[in-house]
Formats: sequence, C-alpha cells, structure tokens
Amino acid sequence: MGTLDARRQALKEEFTAARGYWSDLWTDLLDIDPDFFEAYKNFSSSPWKRKDGLEPKVRELLYVAIDTSTTHLYDPGTRIHMRNALRYGATREEVLEVMEITAMLGVQSCTVGVPILLEEMKSTGMGGPLPEAQLSERQEDLKKRFVETRGFWSEPMDGILRLSPDYFEAYLDISSVPWKSGKLEPKVKEFVYIAVDAACTHLHEPGLRIHIRNALKLGATGQEIMEIFELISVLGIHTITQSLPILTDEVGQAGK
Repeated sequence: MGTLDARRQALKEEFTAARGYWSDLWTDLLDIDPDFFEAYKNFSSSPWKRKDGLEPKVRELLYVAIDTSTTHLYDPGTRIHMRNALRYGATREEVLEVMEITAMLGVQSCTVGVPILLEEMKSTGMGGPLPEAQLSERQEDLKKRFVETRGFWSEPMDGILRLSPDYFEAYLDISSVPWKSGKLEPKVKEFVYIAVDAACTHLHEPGLRIHIRNALKLGATGQEIMEIFELISVLGIHTITQSLPILTDEVGQAGK
C-alpha cells in the first residue's frame, strides 16, 4: 500500500484515536474496502467512547482472554492486546492471571460431559456413583473448600465430585490459584470468565450464567456486563484479519 489518500488517512487517524493503537493488520482492509473499514471502526469503537465504562486496562485484558482462549488462539491479537494492556498499566502478573483463568476453559469437557454421562448411566440401569444425597466425608470437605474459594457451586460440579474426587481436588487446586494469590479484583476475574464463555468461539451458556450471577453478586452492573459483550463481539473480524492477506496473495499470484 502506497501513500494514503485523504479519506483513508483520516480513517486511520480516527481508528488510532478511538482504539488507542494501529496495526498493519488493518492495512489491506483500509486499502481495499474503506467503507467496510469505516463501519468496523465505528462498531468496534462504540464501547471505547463510553466515559464511565470499564477502565482501558480491563478492556484490553478481556481481549487478551478471548484471543488466548484455546477455542481461538489468535497470536496476532494476543500480542497487540498484551502490549496495549501493559501500556495501560497492567502488570506481567495480571496478564498471566488472565491466562491462568482462561486456561481453565478445558474443564468444560467435564462440566458438559459428566451430566450427560450420569443421565446415560441412569437410563441404562447403571445408576450413579453414590446415592443422590450422599457424599463421603472427603467429598463434603472438597465441596466446602470449593465454595469457600470460588464463591459458588453448580450441579455439574456435583457430578464431577461424585465420579472422581481425585480429579475434582486437582481441579480445585489449580483453578483456585488466581483466587488465592492473584492481583485482579474478584469482579474482574469474573469478567474474564464471562468474556471467555460469551465469545463467539465458545458460547457456553451454563458457565456464562454462573459467572454473570457471580459478577452481579460482587457488585458488577448490568452496563458493565453489557460492555463486555460489546467488546468481545468484535472477535468475528478475525475472519478478515486472518484471511484477507491470503486473498491478497492469491490475487497477486493469479495476476502473474
């Protein structure tokens, strides 16, 4: 791309002013389709125009969460938003804490799978691991520790605890680390869970409901949670940032 014309230069400057950064990821789109770029600029900038919303550091940490999620793993965005978060005052420990929280997404293999397993065991006459109301002394202690550390309990956790207390204890220990030694305030930790569960690459409604409820109990407002949805709704643009360079290359090859 050569020298920008007046309109494209103005759009680049407006994007940089609204979002606080510029990346060459946007160069091809700005060059080829300034109309779509302008519409995206306005769309993605909407929550950033809010004067009483989430602080910029938290916004960037939420982008880090959805880009580092195992359902996405988008390295270009991860680098951009880590850099932005650090520039807005985030520490290395805070960024790592976001990744530690996000890394727990894998347990949803169990929170989704175990209830189905228990239902199918009952339907085939195999019953469950323990009578409905009965937990061993160790299991009761693990449940108590989970509630004390994480501040909630959910039905899928009950099934995991019943079927595999050893695994449950290991999950309790690793998922509790950010809650015991992390620096982010509890409400922000819940914002990270909300962002990961609501991202278009995951859309995990049970977890989303749990963490919205937790965030509200911790003092979050409906407007703050709505802003999380607005921020992460831009994830779909990675269709273009990943694929437009390929199109540009292929068009160039075809023209040779």
